[in-house]
Amino acid sequence: MRHFRHLTHSQLVRLFYRQPEELTSDSDPGLLAVALGGTLYTPANRQDLVKDVLRQRDAGCTSMVLCLEDSIPDSDVPAAEDNVVKTLALLGESGEDLPMLFVRVRTAEQMRSLARRAGADLAVLTGFVLPKFDNVSGRAAAFLDALHLIQDELGLDGIARGGRAARRLRIMPILESRTVIHMETRAAALTGIDALLRANREDVLAVRIGATDMSSTFGLRRSRDLTIYDVNVVANVIGDIVNVLGRPDGGFIISGPVWEHFSNTERVLRPQLRLTPFARTSEKELRRRIMTANLDTLIREIELDLANGLLGKTLIHPSHVALVHAMNVVSHEEFLDARAIAGNVGGGAAASPYGNKMNEMKPHQAWAQRTLLRARAFGVAAAGVTFVDLLEASMA
Repeated sequence: MRHFRHLTHSQLVRLFYRQPEELTSDSDPGLLAVALGGTLYTPANRQDLVKDVLRQRDAGCTSMVLCLEDSIPDSDVPAAEDNVVKTLALLGESGEDLPMLFVRVRTAEQMRSLARRAGADLAVLTGFVLPKFDNVSGRAAAFLDALHLIQDELGLDGIARGGRAARRLRIMPILESRTVIHMETRAAALTGIDALLRANREDVLAVRIGATDMSSTFGLRRSRDLTIYDVNVVANVIGDIVNVLGRPDGGFIISGPVWEHFSNTERVLRPQLRLTPFARTSEKELRRRIMTANLDTLIREIELDLANGLLGKTLIHPSHVALVHAMNVVSHEEFLDARAIAGNVGGGAAASPYGNKMNEMKPHQAWAQRTLLRARAFGVAAAGVTFVDLLEASMA
Protein backbone atom coordinates (compact mmCIF):
# COMPACT_ATOMS: atom_id res chain seq x y z
CA MET A 1 0.00 0.00 0.00
CA ARG A 2 1.26 3.44 -0.89
CA HIS A 3 -0.44 6.81 -1.10
CA PHE A 4 -0.77 8.23 -4.62
CA ARG A 5 0.02 4.86 -6.21
CA HIS A 6 -2.60 5.71 -8.85
CA LEU A 7 -0.41 8.53 -10.24
CA THR A 8 2.09 7.97 -13.04
CA HIS A 9 5.84 7.91 -12.45
CA SER A 10 6.28 11.26 -14.21
CA GLN A 11 3.57 12.82 -12.04
CA LEU A 12 5.19 11.51 -8.86
CA VAL A 13 8.61 12.84 -9.89
CA ARG A 14 7.14 16.26 -10.71
CA LEU A 15 4.95 16.63 -7.63
CA PHE A 16 7.07 15.16 -4.82
CA TYR A 17 10.32 16.14 -3.17
CA ARG A 18 10.05 12.88 -1.23
CA GLN A 19 7.53 10.28 -2.31
CA PRO A 20 5.30 8.41 0.18
CA GLU A 21 6.73 5.22 1.62
CA GLU A 22 5.51 1.79 0.66
CA LEU A 23 3.60 0.36 3.63
CA THR A 24 2.66 -3.18 4.56
CA SER A 25 0.75 -4.83 7.37
CA ASP A 26 4.11 -5.24 9.13
CA SER A 27 4.88 -1.50 9.08
CA ASP A 28 5.10 0.38 12.34
CA PRO A 29 1.54 0.75 13.73
CA GLY A 30 2.15 4.42 14.51
CA LEU A 31 2.98 5.03 10.85
CA LEU A 32 -0.03 3.02 9.69
CA ALA A 33 -2.30 5.09 11.93
CA VAL A 34 -0.99 8.30 10.37
CA ALA A 35 -1.35 6.78 6.89
CA LEU A 36 -5.06 5.95 7.26
CA GLY A 37 -5.91 9.15 5.40
CA GLY A 38 -9.49 9.41 4.21
CA THR A 39 -11.14 6.30 5.66
CA LEU A 40 -14.06 5.49 3.37
CA TYR A 41 -17.11 3.87 4.93
CA THR A 42 -19.32 1.65 2.77
CA PRO A 43 -22.52 -0.13 3.88
CA ALA A 44 -21.92 -3.85 4.29
CA ASN A 45 -25.17 -4.68 2.48
CA ARG A 46 -23.87 -3.46 -0.90
CA GLN A 47 -24.11 -6.18 -3.52
CA ASP A 48 -20.51 -6.39 -4.70
CA LEU A 49 -18.19 -5.29 -1.93
CA VAL A 50 -15.19 -6.95 -3.56
CA LYS A 51 -15.43 -4.74 -6.64
CA ASP A 52 -16.06 -1.73 -4.42
CA VAL A 53 -12.90 -2.35 -2.41
CA LEU A 54 -10.69 -2.92 -5.45
CA ARG A 55 -12.16 0.02 -7.37
CA GLN A 56 -11.58 2.43 -4.50
CA ARG A 57 -8.06 1.07 -3.99
CA ASP A 58 -7.27 1.80 -7.63
CA ALA A 59 -8.63 5.34 -7.20
CA GLY A 60 -6.26 6.04 -4.31
CA CYS A 61 -8.18 4.95 -1.21
CA THR A 62 -5.91 3.40 1.42
CA SER A 63 -8.38 2.55 4.19
CA MET A 64 -11.98 1.33 4.08
CA VAL A 65 -14.63 0.27 6.57
CA LEU A 66 -17.35 -2.27 5.82
CA CYS A 67 -20.12 -0.95 8.02
CA LEU A 68 -22.61 -3.17 9.84
CA GLU A 69 -23.86 -0.40 12.10
CA ASP A 70 -25.83 2.81 11.45
CA SER A 71 -25.44 2.77 7.66
CA ILE A 72 -27.75 -0.24 7.26
CA PRO A 73 -31.27 -0.94 8.55
CA ASP A 74 -31.65 -3.36 11.44
CA SER A 75 -33.58 -5.74 9.17
CA ASP A 76 -30.59 -6.03 6.80
CA VAL A 77 -28.04 -7.04 9.44
CA PRO A 78 -28.15 -10.85 8.97
CA ALA A 79 -27.76 -10.58 5.19
CA ALA A 80 -25.03 -7.97 5.59
CA GLU A 81 -23.09 -10.25 7.94
CA ASP A 82 -23.28 -13.02 5.33
CA ASN A 83 -22.07 -10.53 2.75
CA VAL A 84 -19.06 -9.54 4.85
CA VAL A 85 -18.03 -13.16 5.44
CA LYS A 86 -18.32 -13.87 1.71
CA THR A 87 -16.38 -10.71 0.83
CA LEU A 88 -13.49 -11.52 3.16
CA ALA A 89 -13.22 -14.98 1.64
CA LEU A 90 -13.19 -13.64 -1.93
CA LEU A 91 -10.66 -10.95 -1.10
CA GLY A 92 -8.43 -13.53 0.58
CA GLU A 93 -8.61 -15.77 -2.49
CA SER A 94 -7.89 -12.91 -4.87
CA GLY A 95 -4.32 -12.38 -3.71
CA GLU A 96 -4.75 -8.66 -4.46
CA ASP A 97 -2.99 -5.92 -2.55
CA LEU A 98 -5.68 -4.36 -0.40
CA PRO A 99 -6.23 -1.11 1.43
CA MET A 100 -6.33 -1.26 5.21
CA LEU A 101 -9.69 -2.93 5.70
CA PHE A 102 -11.92 -2.79 8.78
CA VAL A 103 -15.37 -3.99 9.79
CA ARG A 104 -17.53 -1.73 11.92
CA VAL A 105 -19.58 -3.94 14.18
CA ARG A 106 -22.54 -3.22 16.42
CA THR A 107 -21.72 -5.29 19.48
CA ALA A 108 -18.99 -7.45 20.96
CA GLU A 109 -21.20 -10.50 20.37
CA GLN A 110 -21.49 -9.70 16.67
CA MET A 111 -17.74 -9.20 16.51
CA ARG A 112 -17.05 -12.65 17.97
CA SER A 113 -19.66 -14.35 15.79
CA LEU A 114 -18.41 -12.72 12.61
CA ALA A 115 -14.80 -13.62 13.39
CA ARG A 116 -15.63 -17.25 14.01
CA ARG A 117 -17.56 -17.47 10.76
CA ALA A 118 -14.76 -15.81 8.77
CA GLY A 119 -12.03 -17.92 10.36
CA ALA A 120 -8.70 -17.66 8.55
CA ASP A 121 -10.19 -15.18 6.06
CA LEU A 122 -10.11 -12.62 8.86
CA ALA A 123 -6.43 -12.23 8.00
CA VAL A 124 -7.31 -9.77 5.22
CA LEU A 125 -8.60 -7.36 7.86
CA THR A 126 -6.55 -4.75 9.65
CA GLY A 127 -9.13 -4.74 12.43
CA PHE A 128 -12.49 -3.54 13.71
CA VAL A 129 -14.16 -0.18 14.20
CA LEU A 130 -16.04 -0.06 17.50
CA PRO A 131 -18.99 2.33 17.90
CA LYS A 132 -20.08 4.14 21.07
CA PHE A 133 -16.93 3.14 22.91
CA ASP A 134 -17.03 4.06 26.61
CA ASN A 135 -15.80 2.65 29.89
CA VAL A 136 -19.04 3.21 31.81
CA SER A 137 -21.56 0.95 30.10
CA GLY A 138 -19.15 -1.97 29.87
CA ARG A 139 -19.07 -1.82 26.06
CA ALA A 140 -15.36 -0.97 25.91
CA ALA A 141 -14.30 -3.88 28.11
CA ALA A 142 -16.61 -6.24 26.22
CA PHE A 143 -15.13 -5.20 22.87
CA LEU A 144 -11.57 -5.70 24.13
CA ASP A 145 -12.44 -9.09 25.61
CA ALA A 146 -13.91 -10.10 22.24
CA LEU A 147 -10.79 -8.92 20.41
CA HIS A 148 -8.48 -10.87 22.71
CA LEU A 149 -10.61 -13.99 22.32
CA ILE A 150 -10.51 -13.66 18.53
CA GLN A 151 -6.75 -13.14 18.57
CA ASP A 152 -6.23 -16.19 20.74
CA GLU A 153 -8.56 -18.46 18.76
CA LEU A 154 -7.28 -17.47 15.32
CA GLY A 155 -3.67 -16.64 16.14
CA LEU A 156 -4.08 -13.04 14.98
CA ASP A 157 -2.21 -11.43 17.82
CA GLY A 158 1.11 -10.64 16.17
CA ILE A 159 2.92 -13.48 17.98
CA ALA A 160 5.16 -15.62 15.79
CA ARG A 161 4.10 -19.26 15.57
CA GLY A 162 5.98 -21.95 13.71
CA GLY A 163 8.36 -19.41 12.22
CA ARG A 164 5.49 -17.27 10.86
CA ALA A 165 4.58 -13.87 12.29
CA ALA A 166 0.82 -13.34 12.34
CA ARG A 167 -0.80 -10.00 11.63
CA ARG A 168 -2.25 -8.49 14.79
CA LEU A 169 -5.86 -7.33 14.52
CA ARG A 170 -6.34 -3.83 15.91
CA ILE A 171 -9.27 -1.67 16.88
CA MET A 172 -10.38 1.87 16.14
CA PRO A 173 -12.83 2.91 18.87
CA ILE A 174 -15.32 5.67 18.06
CA LEU A 175 -15.93 8.22 20.80
CA GLU A 176 -19.58 9.24 20.46
CA SER A 177 -21.43 8.13 23.60
CA ARG A 178 -23.32 10.54 25.84
CA THR A 179 -20.91 10.06 28.73
CA VAL A 180 -18.17 11.47 26.52
CA ILE A 181 -20.39 14.24 25.13
CA HIS A 182 -22.11 15.59 28.25
CA MET A 183 -19.96 18.02 30.20
CA GLU A 184 -20.71 16.62 33.67
CA THR A 185 -19.43 13.13 32.78
CA ARG A 186 -16.88 13.93 30.07
CA ALA A 187 -13.70 14.32 32.09
CA ALA A 188 -14.14 11.04 33.97
CA ALA A 189 -15.20 9.20 30.82
CA LEU A 190 -12.23 10.39 28.78
CA THR A 191 -9.78 9.70 31.58
CA GLY A 192 -11.14 6.18 31.93
CA ILE A 193 -11.04 5.52 28.19
CA ASP A 194 -7.47 6.83 28.01
CA ALA A 195 -6.37 4.52 30.81
CA LEU A 196 -8.09 1.53 29.21
CA LEU A 197 -6.60 2.18 25.77
CA ARG A 198 -3.12 2.78 27.17
CA ALA A 199 -3.34 -0.54 29.02
CA ASN A 200 -4.16 -2.20 25.68
CA ARG A 201 -1.99 -0.02 23.45
CA GLU A 202 -0.87 -2.84 21.15
CA ASP A 203 -4.51 -3.42 20.25
CA VAL A 204 -5.29 0.19 19.28
CA LEU A 205 -4.50 1.64 15.86
CA ALA A 206 -6.27 5.02 16.12
CA VAL A 207 -9.21 6.76 17.78
CA ARG A 208 -12.15 8.04 15.76
CA ILE A 209 -14.67 10.78 16.56
CA GLY A 210 -18.42 10.33 16.00
CA ALA A 211 -19.46 13.90 15.22
CA THR A 212 -22.87 12.90 13.86
CA ASP A 213 -23.88 11.32 17.18
CA MET A 214 -22.35 14.26 19.05
CA SER A 215 -24.45 16.71 17.04
CA SER A 216 -27.61 14.62 17.36
CA THR A 217 -27.25 14.59 21.14
CA PHE A 218 -28.04 18.31 21.01
CA GLY A 219 -30.57 18.02 18.16
CA LEU A 220 -28.11 19.67 15.74
CA ARG A 221 -26.92 19.06 12.21
CA ARG A 222 -24.43 21.34 10.50
CA SER A 223 -24.99 22.58 6.98
CA ARG A 224 -22.43 22.30 4.18
CA ASP A 225 -21.53 25.95 4.77
CA LEU A 226 -20.19 25.24 8.27
CA THR A 227 -17.31 23.15 9.57
CA ILE A 228 -17.69 21.02 12.68
CA TYR A 229 -15.59 23.63 14.49
CA ASP A 230 -18.39 26.17 13.96
CA VAL A 231 -20.67 23.99 16.11
CA ASN A 232 -19.34 25.05 19.49
CA VAL A 233 -20.72 22.29 21.70
CA VAL A 234 -19.21 19.63 19.42
CA ALA A 235 -15.95 21.53 18.95
CA ASN A 236 -15.58 21.64 22.74
CA VAL A 237 -15.88 17.84 22.94
CA ILE A 238 -13.30 17.40 20.17
CA GLY A 239 -10.92 19.73 21.97
CA ASP A 240 -11.25 17.72 25.19
CA ILE A 241 -10.70 14.43 23.35
CA VAL A 242 -7.45 15.75 21.88
CA ASN A 243 -6.48 17.17 25.27
CA VAL A 244 -6.78 13.79 27.00
CA LEU A 245 -6.05 11.20 24.29
CA GLY A 246 -3.95 13.10 21.77
CA ARG A 247 -1.00 14.28 23.84
CA PRO A 248 2.50 13.75 22.42
CA ASP A 249 3.60 11.75 25.47
CA GLY A 250 2.05 8.40 24.63
CA GLY A 251 -1.22 9.65 23.15
CA PHE A 252 -3.08 8.25 20.16
CA ILE A 253 -3.65 9.29 16.57
CA ILE A 254 -7.14 10.81 16.43
CA SER A 255 -8.93 11.04 13.10
CA GLY A 256 -11.10 13.90 11.89
CA PRO A 257 -14.89 13.54 12.04
CA VAL A 258 -17.13 12.66 9.11
CA TRP A 259 -18.08 15.09 6.37
CA GLU A 260 -21.58 13.99 5.39
CA HIS A 261 -22.35 16.20 2.38
CA PHE A 262 -21.60 15.17 -1.18
CA SER A 263 -23.89 16.93 -3.66
CA ASN A 264 -24.62 20.49 -4.70
CA THR A 265 -27.26 22.51 -2.89
CA GLU A 266 -28.05 26.19 -2.58
CA ARG A 267 -25.24 28.10 -0.93
CA VAL A 268 -26.04 30.36 2.02
CA LEU A 269 -22.62 31.72 3.01
CA ARG A 270 -19.89 33.16 0.84
CA PRO A 271 -17.39 30.65 -0.64
CA GLN A 272 -14.25 30.18 1.46
CA LEU A 273 -11.80 29.05 -1.22
CA ARG A 274 -9.46 31.82 -2.39
CA LEU A 275 -8.83 32.22 -6.11
CA THR A 276 -5.08 32.82 -5.67
CA PRO A 277 -3.88 29.17 -5.42
CA PHE A 278 -5.83 28.35 -8.58
CA ALA A 279 -3.90 30.67 -10.88
CA ARG A 280 -3.57 28.55 -14.01
CA THR A 281 -6.51 28.14 -16.40
CA SER A 282 -6.78 24.40 -15.76
CA GLU A 283 -6.74 24.95 -12.00
CA LYS A 284 -9.44 27.60 -12.25
CA GLU A 285 -11.62 24.90 -13.74
CA LEU A 286 -10.73 22.67 -10.79
CA ARG A 287 -11.75 25.46 -8.42
CA ARG A 288 -15.07 25.77 -10.25
CA ARG A 289 -15.68 22.03 -9.82
CA ILE A 290 -14.88 22.24 -6.11
CA MET A 291 -17.13 25.27 -5.65
CA THR A 292 -19.99 23.67 -7.58
CA ALA A 293 -19.88 20.66 -5.29
CA ASN A 294 -19.57 22.92 -2.21
CA LEU A 295 -16.33 21.14 -1.25
CA ASP A 296 -14.59 24.36 -0.23
CA THR A 297 -15.96 23.97 3.30
CA LEU A 298 -14.62 20.41 3.45
CA ILE A 299 -11.18 21.76 2.52
CA ARG A 300 -11.52 24.31 5.32
CA GLU A 301 -12.53 21.58 7.78
CA ILE A 302 -9.56 19.39 6.83
CA GLU A 303 -7.27 22.36 7.41
CA LEU A 304 -8.85 22.89 10.84
CA ASP A 305 -8.55 19.16 11.61
CA LEU A 306 -4.80 19.37 11.06
CA ALA A 307 -4.53 22.59 13.06
CA ASN A 308 -6.35 20.93 15.98
CA GLY A 309 -4.20 17.80 16.05
CA LEU A 310 -6.42 15.43 14.03
CA LEU A 311 -5.06 13.27 11.19
CA GLY A 312 -7.12 11.63 8.47
CA LYS A 313 -10.89 11.76 8.21
CA THR A 314 -14.02 9.63 8.16
CA LEU A 315 -15.58 9.77 4.68
CA ILE A 316 -18.82 8.56 3.14
CA HIS A 317 -18.18 9.51 -0.51
CA PRO A 318 -15.24 8.46 -2.74
CA SER A 319 -14.85 11.95 -4.22
CA HIS A 320 -13.60 13.23 -0.85
CA VAL A 321 -10.60 10.88 -0.62
CA ALA A 322 -8.41 12.91 -2.98
CA LEU A 323 -9.10 16.08 -1.00
CA VAL A 324 -8.02 14.54 2.29
CA HIS A 325 -4.85 13.04 0.85
CA ALA A 326 -3.81 16.17 -1.02
CA MET A 327 -4.23 18.22 2.15
CA ASN A 328 -2.18 15.73 4.18
CA VAL A 329 0.91 15.86 1.99
CA VAL A 330 3.62 17.75 3.88
CA SER A 331 4.66 20.94 2.14
CA HIS A 332 8.30 21.52 1.23
CA GLU A 333 8.43 24.38 3.74
CA GLU A 334 6.93 22.30 6.57
CA PHE A 335 9.37 19.48 5.90
CA LEU A 336 12.45 21.70 6.00
CA ASP A 337 11.21 23.27 9.24
CA ALA A 338 10.53 19.86 10.81
CA ARG A 339 13.90 18.47 9.73
CA ALA A 340 15.72 21.50 11.15
CA ILE A 341 13.94 21.12 14.50
CA ALA A 342 13.77 17.34 14.98
CA GLY A 343 16.34 15.97 17.38
CA ASN A 344 17.63 19.43 18.26
CA VAL A 345 16.68 19.06 21.91
CA GLY A 346 19.30 21.45 23.22
CA GLY A 347 16.90 24.33 22.80
CA GLY A 348 17.35 27.70 21.22
CA ALA A 349 15.67 29.36 18.27
CA ALA A 350 16.56 30.11 14.68
CA ALA A 351 15.03 31.55 11.56
CA SER A 352 13.26 28.94 9.45
CA PRO A 353 14.92 27.64 6.26
CA TYR A 354 12.43 29.70 4.24
CA GLY A 355 13.34 32.76 6.30
CA ASN A 356 9.74 33.64 7.14
CA LYS A 357 9.22 32.43 10.72
CA MET A 358 11.01 31.55 13.96
CA ASN A 359 11.63 27.89 14.77
CA GLU A 360 11.96 27.17 18.50
CA MET A 361 13.70 23.88 19.07
CA LYS A 362 12.04 22.71 22.29
CA PRO A 363 8.44 23.99 21.88
CA HIS A 364 8.20 22.76 18.27
CA GLN A 365 9.82 19.36 18.89
CA ALA A 366 6.63 17.30 19.09
CA TRP A 367 5.21 19.06 16.03
CA ALA A 368 8.38 18.28 14.09
CA GLN A 369 8.31 14.57 14.94
CA ARG A 370 4.64 14.34 14.01
CA THR A 371 5.24 16.16 10.72
CA LEU A 372 8.10 13.86 9.74
CA LEU A 373 5.88 10.85 10.40
CA ARG A 374 3.18 12.34 8.16
CA ALA A 375 5.87 12.99 5.53
CA ARG A 376 6.74 9.29 5.48
CA ALA A 377 3.09 8.34 4.98
CA PHE A 378 1.96 11.02 2.51
CA GLY A 379 5.22 12.30 1.07
CA VAL A 380 6.68 15.78 0.80
CA ALA A 381 5.57 18.13 -1.97
CA ALA A 382 8.23 19.52 -4.28
CA ALA A 383 9.14 23.16 -3.82
CA GLY A 384 6.39 25.32 -5.29
CA VAL A 385 3.87 22.46 -5.43
CA THR A 386 0.64 23.10 -3.52
CA PHE A 387 -2.35 20.98 -2.56
CA VAL A 388 -4.00 22.36 -5.71
CA ASP A 389 -1.40 20.66 -7.93
CA LEU A 390 -1.79 17.39 -6.02
CA LEU A 391 -5.55 17.63 -6.16
CA GLU A 392 -5.55 18.38 -9.88
CA ALA A 393 -3.47 15.27 -10.57
CA SER A 394 -5.64 13.09 -8.33
CA MET A 395 -9.00 14.32 -9.65
CA ALA A 396 -8.05 14.35 -13.34
